[in-house]
Amino acid sequence: MKKIAFALAAVLGLSVSMAHAGDKIRIGTEGAYPPFNGIDKDGKAFGFDVDIANALCAEMKAECEIIAPLDWDSILIGLKKKKYDAVVASMSITEERKKAVDFTEPYYSNNLTLVAKKGSSVDPANLAGKAVGAQRATIAANYVTDELKDVDAKLYDTQENAYLDLASGRIDLLVSDKLPAYDWLRSEQGQGFEFIGDAIDVNDKIGIAVRKKDDELREKFNAAIKAIVANGTYAKINEKYFPFSIY
Repeated sequence: MKKIAFALAAVLGLSVSMAHAGDKIRIGTEGAYPPFNGIDKDGKAFGFDVDIANALCAEMKAECEIIAPLDWDSILIGLKKKKYDAVVASMSITEERKKAVDFTEPYYSNNLTLVAKKGSSVDPANLAGKAVGAQRATIAANYVTDELKDVDAKLYDTQENAYLDLASGRIDLLVSDKLPAYDWLRSEQGQGFEFIGDAIDVNDKIGIAVRKKDDELREKFNAAIKAIVANGTYAKINEKYFPFSIY
């Protein structure tokens, strides 16, 4: 996911530790970004990120605990405060974030896309005056505020709330990561909406965040990512959510 935390400066000021809770690896995820991470009716985390995290733990022969839901805006602060040892939550690898945390190699790639109501008069080349939504603290939000001129930017705390306002007509257009938007368009709520224009390539690579200098854990994750790609486990998880490779 492509997200940039508001409280990065505060994150930088927190102490760093390489210690994990015994032999258990605690993995944090947001729980509000389906199909990558969500919370089911029983309060259990699910989604692509969760399946990947569990597969990596199995490959590392490690006992892992999934911690969710977590507030996106403070998810890196929780990592630095040692509330968990890694973040597997569709987080984009950015230069700004790399000042605060270390990342594994990417475990999937993503583009941005525009979503609007079918048959609408929205022209991707002329969005002046349109209400354009995105989840805040994300690359999509940065695109709306930095690249789109003369629009009414609406930023949301979660992707789900952005979908709600698009479905209700409170915004004309949503800028979103392509993969979760693809999933939403197949849902009941997403019927009647479509991608418009071309996908926006922002060279978005998604990685696992760990605390600075926790090189041992980062390299264990890197080795496990390579292993599950090579042995077909990754492809099986991918096929569960998408009919095309996202690696």
